[in-house]
Amino acid sequence: MYRKQQMKRMLRNRWLYLMLLPGILFFLIFKYIPMYGVLIAFKNYQPFLGFWDSQWVGMKHFDRFFGDPLFWRLLRNTFVLALYNIVFFFPLPIVIALMLNELRKEFLKRTIQTLVYIPHFMSWVVIVSIVYLFFTTEGGLVNEAIKALGGDKIQFLVSADWFRAFITAEVIWKETGWGTIIFLAALAGVDPQQYEAARIDGASRMQQMVHVTLPAIRSTIVILLILRLGHFLDTGFEQIWLMLNAMNREVGEVFDTYVYSTGISDGQYSYSTAVGLFKSVVGLVLVVASNFFSKKMGEEGVV
Repeated sequence: MYRKQQMKRMLRNRWLYLMLLPGILFFLIFKYIPMYGVLIAFKNYQPFLGFWDSQWVGMKHFDRFFGDPLFWRLLRNTFVLALYNIVFFFPLPIVIALMLNELRKEFLKRTIQTLVYIPHFMSWVVIVSIVYLFFTTEGGLVNEAIKALGGDKIQFLVSADWFRAFITAEVIWKETGWGTIIFLAALAGVDPQQYEAARIDGASRMQQMVHVTLPAIRSTIVILLILRLGHFLDTGFEQIWLMLNAMNREVGEVFDTYVYSTGISDGQYSYSTAVGLFKSVVGLVLVVASNFFSKKMGEEGVV
């Protein structure tokens, strides 16, 4: 009886289920089917032998990776950059969304939104090229200004001390505006009567923001933070690869660039897959742990 009811419901909503099909096919083809390739992390993969006929080596590649002194440098560099993104980047879309929400002139609000969205649509090649134009020692605008003021040029782009600051600043500039979209959507769902009640009670605009707006979007903030932790070690290959050079590699080499250099450049497919699998497992553990603790604290969590 229950199965017949389910079939009737599905037939009644068949067009809605049909709309799900492209998304299901996307995840099936590009996310789930390729997962069998993870097997090569436990094999000595040879392209001419294929996935199944290559020799099993078990945890050999993981033992090699964890025993390599480079592992700790990669972990430190990746962790520091990821922590910078959480601490400095993650709160900014919330702040910008709150500020935009306080604007009462719709034209001004839409104009600012458009301006802060634009950098998201630029590729990392363009972003890094702009940074080079401004901060290179040979003709860079910033260094030319420093020289004109009587100072010495600063080696921004080849300095290990400046590398992490530049990476974080580029992410902030490119993605902060785009990150406000979800928070603005959440703010649009706040009941206006709550603001009216707060004004009647004598609450200022700042008090309304603290006691009405932030609690209303708290669940959205928690969910996005959990999802962000799932990509904690994904520091972004393209951006870092373009900013890397021999002088800042000590602090700039991360898991993503290491996987590329060992897997694609050196042809160590099994070893680089093991490194990538380790990074994915860490992300899964962080998502599960953060989701567990969020529920313990009374939040909804992801699932």
